[in-house]
Amino acid sequence: MSIGITDDDSRGPTVHRMMLGSLLHRLRAGAEVTADQAADAIRGSRSKISRMENGRVGFKVRDVEDLLQLYQVADPQMREKVMTLVRQANAPGWWSRYADVTADWFAEYLGLEAAASLIRSFEMQFVHGLFQTREYARAVTMLGHSAATPEEIDRRVALRVRRQALLTGPDAPKVWSILDEGALRRPVGGRAVMRRQLDRVIELADLLNVTIQVVPFEAGGHAGAGGSFTMLRFLAEEVPDIVYIEQLTSALYLDKREDVDHYLEVMDSLGTEALTPAESLSLIAKIRAEL
Repeated sequence: MSIGITDDDSRGPTVHRMMLGSLLHRLRAGAEVTADQAADAIRGSRSKISRMENGRVGFKVRDVEDLLQLYQVADPQMREKVMTLVRQANAPGWWSRYADVTADWFAEYLGLEAAASLIRSFEMQFVHGLFQTREYARAVTMLGHSAATPEEIDRRVALRVRRQALLTGPDAPKVWSILDEGALRRPVGGRAVMRRQLDRVIELADLLNVTIQVVPFEAGGHAGAGGSFTMLRFLAEEVPDIVYIEQLTSALYLDKREDVDHYLEVMDSLGTEALTPAESLSLIAKIRAEL
């Protein structure tokens, strides 16, 4: 059994928790220990073991040490790998500094986004959050938080802008964003703000790791009519592909194979129905000139 461990914490704790949970599950299965027996060993419940193995909770060092003893893991290298993952899984991500304006369900997404090797998204209403200018991000934020104080709005905008560092950082993910034409024509923040936003989209399309396509109105109905969603893929084999669907006050995280395959089919259909990247940039420039 092997698992890749590095000292790089840039991926954030979310994926490290999932990697650790997967490893603990395999160690338990290899030791032929039931979930109930594991729960007894850490003075917990079967549901706690499930949450740990699914990477949905933090990890107490004592709990993990007790599980390693129960699973008879004596190999020093394996034990060190596991405890390294514990440290990484419990380390705060950069977004923890924005905990005052970040819901738990969105903080989980930020961890996944930071760790993804491939981000594919379909956007119906707004330009992708990773592409937004500060002014556009402020306008979008104020739509959803009209009662927030100016200070809170500033914090939310700063968080959104900070996310964008991953586009040009080390080990930057590949980002493939498909936009409905309506998201580009809707002048969020006003025409001047939207012109600068479209300039930014065109600029980012020059990055080798960024692909942008547009589904034009003339395509008629399309496979993404159900709404916006994001698909995340990771280098770590222990972490499954995840579909993220944001709602007004919560989000869905889908990782069952049949769910992921369904959204993958939708994404592939959208990529076929959309204009090519070159054609998409031409349309974006045309829309910008019309504003």
